[in-house]
Amino acid sequence: MNDSINRYSEDRAAAPSEAQADAGALVAGVPHWENRELSGKFTGVLQKRSGMDMPFLLLTLLILLIGVLMVLSASFARGYYTTGEPMRVFMRQFVFAVSGVAIMLMVPRFSIRALSRWSYILLAFSFVMLVAVLIIGIEANEAKRWLGFEGGGGSFSFQPSEIAKLALIMSFAQWICTKGRTGMRTFKYGVAPFIVITVAMVGLLMLEPHISASIIIVMLAVIMMFAGGVRIRWFVLATLSVALIVGAIMIPMLQEAANEDSNQGLTEQITQMKLGSGRFSYADRRIDAWLNPEADPLDNGFQILQSLYAVGSGGLLGQGLGQGRQKYLYLPEEHNDYIFAIVCEELGFIGAMLILVLFSLLIIRGYWLALHAKDRYSALVTTGITSLLAIQVFLNVAVVTNLLPATGISLPFFSYGGTALWIQLFQMGIILAVSREIPKDSG
Repeated sequence: MNDSINRYSEDRAAAPSEAQADAGALVAGVPHWENRELSGKFTGVLQKRSGMDMPFLLLTLLILLIGVLMVLSASFARGYYTTGEPMRVFMRQFVFAVSGVAIMLMVPRFSIRALSRWSYILLAFSFVMLVAVLIIGIEANEAKRWLGFEGGGGSFSFQPSEIAKLALIMSFAQWICTKGRTGMRTFKYGVAPFIVITVAMVGLLMLEPHISASIIIVMLAVIMMFAGGVRIRWFVLATLSVALIVGAIMIPMLQEAANEDSNQGLTEQITQMKLGSGRFSYADRRIDAWLNPEADPLDNGFQILQSLYAVGSGGLLGQGLGQGRQKYLYLPEEHNDYIFAIVCEELGFIGAMLILVLFSLLIIRGYWLALHAKDRYSALVTTGITSLLAIQVFLNVAVVTNLLPATGISLPFFSYGGTALWIQLFQMGIILAVSREIPKDSG
């Protein structure tokens, strides 16, 4: 009897250590990072999910559906005016949306481990594309940002910067997992490679020039470094270094633009640069228009004013779907970068806020999936893609409401653009691939 009591007491004494061991592997349903490295699998649970994360999938499809409908409403007037086919833009977007959904649903058939093997290859390919666009790219609006062709059946073009954003996320995630927590806390592995790759990519983008994409690339690099566990002092130093290097790239370009005509006096050169001549003239004009659009209501300030008219005329409930007026050739880029202004005009404050709520839920769900991912690579990639989505939504809405100067950033799933939509849905497919491998016990 005493022996039984002693054995029971020993078992009870051993129980806390076992519980602590389990807690070390699983805290609130989330495994520790050490158990989620790319080279290892988390084994603290017995069963994985049987399919993709349905809340994330349904939110994506719902936002996409609303976006395609808004492209139809926003584009038919300009389509009829320019081509005589009011449904032309919508049909192209619809085809890209359907094929994009097929791509999104195909990606989860591959494991995230298989996709990770292409990280560095995709990064190298993106650099090749960024160089190619400087040589054979399509120039429009004083910038050379597109690769493509025009044929008898129509035209095809895409921005290599969209591929570069995804390549940066995947390659940085791969690097972080390869070097581990210890390596990321050193300058050699946790800071220097991030600065070199980011500066090289930003340098190519500034030659196009593409300031908005450069800003996003820098923001993504900072986010990936922070998520990778870099020391705070290195993190701050890297952020300041990138800012200084980007400034060092831009200032000579601005000086070169100001000194194009050596026969002009200093005052005339400064005036010329201020009025917006040279490689970055469009950026200067956009800042002037942002600060005071009423000063030039028929030229530089025209788009901003028309956007604000559309947002303001929507009121609480809106003019009604399809009943907006600004899309009748008043607002430029009404089915592209400024489609959210048409959303506000036709759906009103309530409709616009509901769409922003849907985006917020999608972003929150993306971060939730990142927290519960089976390994660190999956978590980092999901964090990067979700952050990219959040950045683009914020910047686009901020531009439409004149909170920020015009940046040329489209609204994901809403703005017209087939290849951009493909890439966005491909990124959602990567997150769905991560969700398939989340342990079932994680919720």
